[in-house]
Formats: sequence, C-alpha cells, structure tokens
Amino acid sequence: QVQLVESGGGLVQPGGSLRLSCAASGFTFTSYYMSWYRQAPGKERELVARISNLALTTNYADSVKGRFTISRDNGKNTVYLQMNSLKPEDTAVYYCHVRMIPNDYWGQGTQVTVSS
Repeated sequence: QVQLVESGGGLVQPGGSLRLSCAASGFTFTSYYMSWYRQAPGKERELVARISNLALTTNYADSVKGRFTISRDNGKNTVYLQMNSLKPEDTAVYYCHVRMIPNDYWGQGTQVTVSS
C-alpha cells in the first residue's frame, strides 16, 4: 500500500532553516509528481511546492518562492523540502502528497514551528 512518511520538522527561530524529508513506498515513485502542502491552525491546507516525476519542473507558492526548494532522490524514493529564511507565518503542519487519479495520498504530517 502507498505510504508517505515525513520527518525533519521542529522548532526553529525566525531566519533559520529546516529540511523536511518524505520517504515513499508502495508505488512506482519515478512515475509520479510529488508535492508538499501545509496547514496552519484555522486555515485551509495549501500547496507549498510540487516537483515533476523526473525533477525537470518545480512549482512554488508565491509565499515561499526564493526561500524553499523542493527536490527528490528517485534512487531513495524520497522527496525533500529545504526551507530557508523561515518566518513565523511558515508555522504549520507540513504534509507530503501524491495524486494517483482518482486517489490522493497523504503522509501523517510533520510540525514546523517558527518562533523566537
């Protein structure tokens, strides 16, 4: 079965960095785009970044452009989100996502808190 397991969240001061990882299993990783979403308290889940199956294209939310970088290692079935220059408004639960029409699969989420 499809499994997505995130790691790397935590508490960081404004301006700091974190690297999230998502280990995927149960499907042919190289066939699918992978995404990171986030959900802050009281807000809807939003797309943060997406990467194509062979990492040829990436897309970012305007709020994270220039600060976050999505990447993937197809040999390790893992997708990453490097987050730099973190702001308090980046505080959220971050989720790894894959869409296999008609289904969407999500990881359990990892908490990122940006606070001094």
